Amino acid sequence: MKQNELKSVMEGLLFASGDEGITSKQLSHILKISEATVMDLLNELKSDYGNTERGIMLMQSHKVFHLTTKPEHSSYYKKLLETPQSTRMSQAALETLAIIAYKQPITRTEIEEIRGVKSDRPVQTLLSRFLIEEIGRRESIGRPILFGTSMEFLTYFGLTSIDELPPLPENNNAEGLEQEADLFFEKLSE
Repeated sequence: MKQNELKSVMEGLLFASGDEGITSKQLSHILKISEATVMDLLNELKSDYGNTERGIMLMQSHKVFHLTTKPEHSSYYKKLLETPQSTRMSQAALETLAIIAYKQPITRTEIEEIRGVKSDRPVQTLLSRFLIEEIGRRESIGRPILFGTSMEFLTYFGLTSIDELPPLPENNNAEGLEQEADLFFEKLSE
């Protein structure tokens, strides 16, 4: 791979790693290049982002690298957070809402086992929109939080109780749940 292509792939990996970031060792392993080359490319990226016309920068915290916004633009990010949220929700949030609606009470770990991916952000989105709520704690190690749908969820969908949800298909697997949920929650994403 050429140097510019490596740098481009590295930038994508940094973006995809999100808030967790990625280490130079991980980048070296994924790209199959030396850590010294990784560090050279990271320094080039850092220099590229140092340009005043860019809105993001490369940050290193301990041995982890991640992309972040520039602090000098913080007043704009604050305005973004203050503006009303869009009514559209991500597919991840819709899937998470379906799982919670049909499997409640349920813990975040159980949601993640069904979805096969981390679900922190979708759960936070649903909590912030008051569609789900914490309804207690499981009596097990660590006493994880149990989530369930809220009164706002019922109101939004015109339900008087959770028993009015359409029944799941006979096979009741994750794919069936997802298909049924897609039909039911179509209204939410409009």
